[in-house]
Amino acid sequence: MRTILTLFCIILMIGCSNDNQADEVSIRLSNVSEFNFENIVVDTSTGRVSFENIASGEQTDYKTFQKAYRYAFVQLEIEGKTYTLQPIDYVGEEALKIGNYTYEIDADTTKEQYTSLSLKLVKD
Repeated sequence: MRTILTLFCIILMIGCSNDNQADEVSIRLSNVSEFNFENIVVDTSTGRVSFENIASGEQTDYKTFQKAYRYAFVQLEIEGKTYTLQPIDYVGEEALKIGNYTYEIDADTTKEQYTSLSLKLVKD
């Protein structure tokens, strides 16, 4: 009986520890453009998260998300002008698996507010 109880407790602890991380991924941003990014906000469908400013060629620290996809809503400023990457929806998309990822963000300021940003997902 003691062995069964011990085994049950071990299984319960393993199951609980995995549940806490089941839907978490870590994402950082990489500025691959020639511009500095300011006031950056990312929404992966579970809420908006603010990131620190990123100089051209730099990366942020990782932030944890409960759920994320290969693309996301991104809003940022370049020289005081707002640019937005606005996904329509995530229908048909699979959530990213647990791990570290980088959203590489590029900008072309010759285009309009909603067509200037591009995002590439990199698995770290």
